[in-house]
Amino acid sequence: MDIFELFKRIEKERETEAARPVTAVVAGLGNPESKYTFTRHNAGFLAMDYASQKLSVKLTKAKFHALTAEAVIGGERVLLMKPQTYMNRSGDAVSEAASFYKLPPERVFIICDDVNLPTGTVRIREKGSSGGQNGLKSIAEALGSEAFPRIKLGVGGKPSPEWDLADWVLSTFDEHDRELMFAAFGRAYEALPLILGGDFSGAQSRYNG
Repeated sequence: MDIFELFKRIEKERETEAARPVTAVVAGLGNPESKYTFTRHNAGFLAMDYASQKLSVKLTKAKFHALTAEAVIGGERVLLMKPQTYMNRSGDAVSEAASFYKLPPERVFIICDDVNLPTGTVRIREKGSSGGQNGLKSIAEALGSEAFPRIKLGVGGKPSPEWDLADWVLSTFDEHDRELMFAAFGRAYEALPLILGGDFSGAQSRYNG
């Protein structure tokens, strides 16, 4: 094959890839202002930034009250999202995207923080309750279902009872915790092809922990 035929093949593959319909939404949760960027509550946003770098896409297109990008993961075209509605109204953006693409809750994948898990822990769940996480609660209410998959990223519990929970989740990671979270973002990203393909048990056995 000469170089021109190779370029033609590559271009054709790109056109075919771009024509695929979006079959899933993957949304990382957080708060949009820069002052929240590296806080515990923004673990979902940070995980999406990690994934977008790995996928060589930029979450810059404003759509569905979110910053978005499309990418192919595990052979599926997905919409990546960082809702700009603030955590407590994450469901507004996520449900708008799901409705546009006519996706059931089972095809909406959420990445978020969890104060009930040790820092750097990953927990993959096919469905379940919000567990007190306001973003998950908002999405469940907007979708009318809790049957949406989620990847929970542990950000640790309050260091002492005197801490206000809101202050804790809006606090930043120290250097040690940043290293733990970076490793967690990697495991969450690597799990995406499996959970998009419906292999939750495989993803849990390999990446939970």
